[in-house]
Amino acid sequence: MLLVEYLHLILWLVVPVLIKAQPATELSARSLDSILQDYAFRALVIRPRTGRIYDGNVPSNLTGIEVAALRLRSGSLRRKGVSSYKEFHIPVGVLEQPYVERLVLVYHNLANWSSLYYPLPGYTYLTPIVGLLAYDASNLSATNLQELDIRASKEPMKIDLLNGQPVPEGLSPKCIYFSLDGAVQFDNVINQSVCSATKQGHFSIVVEFTAPSPAPAPAGGKKKNYKIWIIVGSVVGGGLLLLLLCILFACLRKYRQQRRIQRMEEAAERGEPLLMANVGFTKAPVALETRTRPSLEDD
Repeated sequence: MLLVEYLHLILWLVVPVLIKAQPATELSARSLDSILQDYAFRALVIRPRTGRIYDGNVPSNLTGIEVAALRLRSGSLRRKGVSSYKEFHIPVGVLEQPYVERLVLVYHNLANWSSLYYPLPGYTYLTPIVGLLAYDASNLSATNLQELDIRASKEPMKIDLLNGQPVPEGLSPKCIYFSLDGAVQFDNVINQSVCSATKQGHFSIVVEFTAPSPAPAPAGGKKKNYKIWIIVGSVVGGGLLLLLLCILFACLRKYRQQRRIQRMEEAAERGEPLLMANVGFTKAPVALETRTRPSLEDD
């Protein structure tokens, strides 16, 4: 028997971890449960002591998530319960289906991965999601095990998610429960920090989140802004009107000059050309030389 257990340990050290190649963001919540079961079982050494909590290590692509394992006898769990297992307080009378001689309670704390694997639109997590799942302990090297169905037959289990710290004032917290089949259930918080449950699953405390509506601007500010816009609009409009008048005046002046030149050219074409003569260094028009013929006057 001891040899078989040593062989199991060697296999764990030699076989590569296949899930390291898969990005954590591509895993579903149920796939994550299976992976954490594997790493929780790895924390149980060759001869794990019954009733002792063993903290496990997760792969690098799940850094931040906590996992632990607690191996118990079925009868001991039913008669004595577990006074403290991380945030969980398990009362007497917890039963499992189907019945097994020994079982392992696997603990999860998803830390900052909570909203990724369990998104809850319209709500904000006040605490990380913690989980408690039960598995058959007959083969501690097994992977992809099916969970046992455990239920509290007398008093409910208590989950102290805030470690006794009260919820901040002004908030209305709710306990949230995620079952293994994906169902979501809300419940009231006990003593401001404790949730209760009769079944295994994942738990947290949430508050409803509503985006704050923008504060209305004061009426006086609106009126003041309205006056400023009127002044700015008047100045800009007056400047544009003045610019248009200047352009119109320049166009009219240019048109009159062109019209005057055109008239002078037309007059020049209708008249006789004048003779030009050099006067100093310039040319000037001159008239033809004519003499008045003498005439005799009659008495």
